[in-house]
Amino acid sequence: MQAVTTISSKYQIVIPRAVREEFHLKPGQKLMFIPYHKSIRLVIVPTIEEALGLFRGVNSDALREEEDEER
Repeated sequence: MQAVTTISSKYQIVIPRAVREEFHLKPGQKLMFIPYHKSIRLVIVPTIEEALGLFRGVNSDALREEEDEER
């Protein structure tokens, strides 16, 4: 799906209806703009509830212990 929008004089954009419906976007939901080379990636920021367990099973052996952190 391709969708085009225009930046308003107040630097606002409207997310096209087809995109809102496909990704189930709701008012108040957070989105993040991520610069990538010469483009911008728009990423849906998950809620805390959606993020719980997101990294389950990831090996955390390489994480630093508190006493190893610089303060």
